[in-house]
Amino acid sequence: MIESAAPHEIVLGRSTRPDAWSLVLFDAQGSEQSRHEIAASELPVEVSRLEAGASPRWVVRHLREVYPPLLAAGIRIRRAHDLLLCHAILRDTTSLADPIPSSSRWVRADPLVTTIETPALFDLHEVSSQGAGDPYAEIDELLAEYARQRAAQRRAPDGRLALLCAAESTGALVAEEMTAAGLPWSTAVHERLLVDALGPRPASGARPIRMAELAVAIGESLEDSTVNPDSPPRLLKSLRRAGILVDSTSRWELGEIEHPVVEPLLTYKKLARLFTANGWSWLAEWVREERFRPIYLTGGVVTGRWASSGGGALQIPRSLRPAVRADEGWTLVCADVAQLEPRVLAAMSKDRAMAAAARGADLYEGVVRSGAVQTRQEAKYAVLGAMYGATTGPSGQLGPRLRSVFPRAMALVDAAAKTGEDGGVVSTLLGRSSPRPDAMWAAAQARASDPDADGSDERVARSRARDRGRFTRNFVVQGTAAEWSLLWLAEIRHRLSALPDAHDPAPRSGPVFARRAHLAFFLHDEVIVHVPLEQADDAARVVQDAAEAATRRLFPGFDIDIPLDLRIAEDAGKDS
Repeated sequence: MIESAAPHEIVLGRSTRPDAWSLVLFDAQGSEQSRHEIAASELPVEVSRLEAGASPRWVVRHLREVYPPLLAAGIRIRRAHDLLLCHAILRDTTSLADPIPSSSRWVRADPLVTTIETPALFDLHEVSSQGAGDPYAEIDELLAEYARQRAAQRRAPDGRLALLCAAESTGALVAEEMTAAGLPWSTAVHERLLVDALGPRPASGARPIRMAELAVAIGESLEDSTVNPDSPPRLLKSLRRAGILVDSTSRWELGEIEHPVVEPLLTYKKLARLFTANGWSWLAEWVREERFRPIYLTGGVVTGRWASSGGGALQIPRSLRPAVRADEGWTLVCADVAQLEPRVLAAMSKDRAMAAAARGADLYEGVVRSGAVQTRQEAKYAVLGAMYGATTGPSGQLGPRLRSVFPRAMALVDAAAKTGEDGGVVSTLLGRSSPRPDAMWAAAQARASDPDADGSDERVARSRARDRGRFTRNFVVQGTAAEWSLLWLAEIRHRLSALPDAHDPAPRSGPVFARRAHLAFFLHDEVIVHVPLEQADDAARVVQDAAEAATRRLFPGFDIDIPLDLRIAEDAGKDS
């Protein structure tokens, strides 16, 4: 057992000794207190003791490697610093004149995950500490990296990068906790929804009866009994033989065609997606003990948005939301933000006219009230076009009106687009920076500048410059919205921890969360909290208060509405 004054931070990493871990304790001033080695078998008990006594910040290479076995042992940590995630932020940011140097040792490589297995408690594998991607770095390497990261944060002009690193690391804690607790899922409801939509479960390799009936109807409409709706090339040929001259079989293009085949074909495509992506096979693979446990990848997208590995956690269709169902004696608090990104754009640009339009639940109606456009549909086209760089169609045509009514907001995204077109880098409000142009982009621009360049070279260069401009235009908004969501998650997590234990346990949520309200799902601007029934109102207040706190933290002194659609329900279906 470690005996010392309560530590403020603890760097935890693999020891040079087999089957051992090193802990380096620091006080609140950043001075080293002591170093200790401990056997892997004793580590969970020691982490639990230190967490209970001091709630230190645990500094680890990557929480994905350390936190799951702790959660499996019933141990939850309050604060952490994920060196791998923060390295990427501090390496690429333009907020620092001298970012930390890049290193292959600090590049995340998240493998695709097809099954979820609880790792053995701190099972130390025999791996070389020199190879890139080694999951357990030596303690001295962790200490050196942490020193670089602390020095970089001290060099920053303000506290935004430190806030971003703290939020990113807390997000990583949340991600592992949500995987450990799982999303409550009713197998019986899921199967009923599948049967209602598709018919009884088919034999292996066969179509469900509803899809088979639609395939026959498609063939009859096209007068082609051999057509295979599952084969885009063959389907495209059959459509063209029937005089339907489309370039693809996308539902967007088919939706513009008037022909008897369109309705059964679009219905077939929708059911085929359900069958292949979330049908009986998905249910058998991903739902165990009435829990869906996907792997979340914090910062898995360059803008800071999350991704998921396996299971399609970020693509659960609305039709299956009723299968997300609370345990007996528990309920769900479901919340999502209305039009988060345009509200964030108004706040980060300090465009008071756009903030006025954002007051209330529907920003697009506010844009209509501003006089910029005549209808809500025009408002949606115009705002989304402004953020995604539309230059043609209704979105492009309405752009000038937005510039006259919301000049600061439009100036921000226009400047970001210009920077991207010129090959520059843009950053979010807290300092996450966009990737630099790749070698192919640079080569295309160089060819267009060559004295011997022809018209095709110039067109390619202009096209790629515009594409990059559209990317950077959206990067600053989507990335800052992701930062708001991280702060929201962190506030929810912190505030839920103050709620008492439940009277009725939910044992399938695991040893940490069986009696505690907890985050169960997150998707960009939406959360689901699994909560004891008697705490439903308190948890709903937590989610609302957390959103307001995140807004104040990210946009201090600026009045912007970021309203929630907040529901307490037994399941996550919208009609609950």
